Amino acid sequence: MGVTGVKKPVQVHRDGRNTCLTCVIDVFVDLPSTQRGSHLSRNLEVIAEIVEQGVASPIKGLEVLAADICRKLLERHDYATYAEVRLSADYFLERSLPTGRRSNESYKLIASATHKRGNGLMKMIGVQVVGMTACPCAMETVDELQGSTLKKEGCLPTITHNQRNVTTAMLEVPEEFDVEADDLIEIVESSFSSPTFEILKRTEEAHVVITAHRNPKFVEDVVRDNLAAILNRYPLLPDDTVVTVRSESEESIHKHNAMAERVTTLGELRADLV
Repeated sequence: MGVTGVKKPVQVHRDGRNTCLTCVIDVFVDLPSTQRGSHLSRNLEVIAEIVEQGVASPIKGLEVLAADICRKLLERHDYATYAEVRLSADYFLERSLPTGRRSNESYKLIASATHKRGNGLMKMIGVQVVGMTACPCAMETVDELQGSTLKKEGCLPTITHNQRNVTTAMLEVPEEFDVEADDLIEIVESSFSSPTFEILKRTEEAHVVITAHRNPKFVEDVVRDNLAAILNRYPLLPDDTVVTVRSESEESIHKHNAMAERVTTLGELRADLV
């Protein structure tokens, strides 16, 4: 039982800078069978209180905000044994284009927290990033049809069809651990055939296309590369850290999309290397 779609401005302070995010917040608590309904106004009061506190003392991240709200929900709803909070927000980072020009690019932040009374609190931070993939299968077939031989270094790659890829990566960790969203964005963006940009001049467009065709990837490759980079980036996170990577390529020559997903733990990924 809860409320969804609550919009609030949130001040986040990280790496010496403040960022104002417009967050969409969903909050829930469980309801005992002996009680007919939940006190919904308490949910809105908790959200308002925590967000207002963040104006005077900006929070470190959306997952911290989710955890604070989650904890306060169980304090306010004394009949509840479980609380859950979900947040999302649009986010912008400055990026360098192929020519060196700087541009603000958009991303989506995702955060959540769950708290079972007497059993600790877990928080999750995730990002959703849009990029580009180039199909290896079509590239190989075009090579065969054209009778291509091994290309010399520096030659242009074989043509293939492209996809706009949307990848979401999420890590669920105990409350005492922190994961930087900017790092996750960097990991996801590096997993594509090429990153994409809002505004491109003609030479920049050509550079993005060539880069993608020199790095063709299946949607499964995007997931694998994300998991490998996450494993490498976070050696100190515990084995029971839950990792979810979901990647979907919007096909250009089909009427359907290609999708790959893996939900695993860092322990399972580490075991795969043994």
